[in-house]
Amino acid sequence: MSQPTTVRVRPAAPADVAEIARIWHEGWADGHAGHVPEQLYRHRTAASYPPRVQQRLPTTWVLEVDGGVRGFVVVVDDEVEQVYVDAPARGTGGAGLLLAHAESEVAAAGHTRAWLAVVAGNARARAFYERSGWLDVGPVDYPAETATGTVVVPCRRYEKTLTA
Repeated sequence: MSQPTTVRVRPAAPADVAEIARIWHEGWADGHAGHVPEQLYRHRTAASYPPRVQQRLPTTWVLEVDGGVRGFVVVVDDEVEQVYVDAPARGTGGAGLLLAHAESEVAAAGHTRAWLAVVAGNARARAFYERSGWLDVGPVDYPAETATGTVVVPCRRYEKTLTA
């Protein structure tokens, strides 16, 4: 990926749904394969992502690089629920921009601490959060939603104290 000329984080729009869904589907498979219950993996088909993106659109921001969506973040109350960057854009600093934006959204909502859940086996994500000042505060059973209910996924809970 060449050096971008325009990089920004902006609110997601309906026109972004397909690209967010693609990035999420591909990124989820990269970080979760072999690390989550098989029951959940069976639910994470390409077709399952667009409805989930639509549902979260009001609390989603995208990383736009030279006019194209290259990543996204979803914030729900004090939780940074999703952070994904398209594979070709990984290592460019985009994830850091998205995470910083999510932290500012959580703080703007009046929370002094943000949290997120990471599958224990996703070493790349865990290392990124730790480099970004997040602390692993222990295990958490995360209720991952599916079209038919939830699947409990053993994760690590990360937290970060936010400053105003």
